[in-house]
Amino acid sequence: MIITTAKFTFAATKPESLPKTTLPEIVFMGRSNVGKSSVINSLLKVKGLARTSSTPGRTQSINFFLINEKFYFVDLPGYGYAKISLDKRREWGKLIESYLAERSQLVLSILIVDARHEPTPLDLQMKSWLQHYGLPYLVVSTKVDKLSSNERHKSWLRAKEIMETEKVIPYSSVTREGAGQVWDEIRASITNTH
Repeated sequence: MIITTAKFTFAATKPESLPKTTLPEIVFMGRSNVGKSSVINSLLKVKGLARTSSTPGRTQSINFFLINEKFYFVDLPGYGYAKISLDKRREWGKLIESYLAERSQLVLSILIVDARHEPTPLDLQMKSWLQHYGLPYLVVSTKVDKLSSNERHKSWLRAKEIMETEKVIPYSSVTREGAGQVWDEIRASITNTH
């Protein structure tokens, strides 16, 4: 897909502050520090649009990016970061759950896991939320550039087994490996809604 425009448009911190839009939305989710922002930036070929940070828990709102004036990329706060207070975690939980439960324009969820580690219980919990709400999703296994080809293959098979899905795309934000496959899924999701 050719990206002509990509811009940050909105940050929602409460369920009632979610923007009233009708365009299709593709949401990105994953543990804190899994590389969500890097995946978004590499898909769009834009440096620094989604802010990357070495500090986990930096994304504290649901961030909306308008792409080509036609659809949104939505970046959820990372989950599973221990240094966030319990109250804050509950707040985020409510915000994320109301987004997933009530957003009719959400056409695809991209669940990002780290290829160097097995998917965690929290990743599985997020997947079961998506299934509970009947939301289409795919798993993107990022940071594959840090693995040997043998390790990558094992990691990919293990992710498919643990996440119980065939839709696991090996990905690298550095080399953009897997970007074409992810765009195919995004394109198909957007096309299906029109």
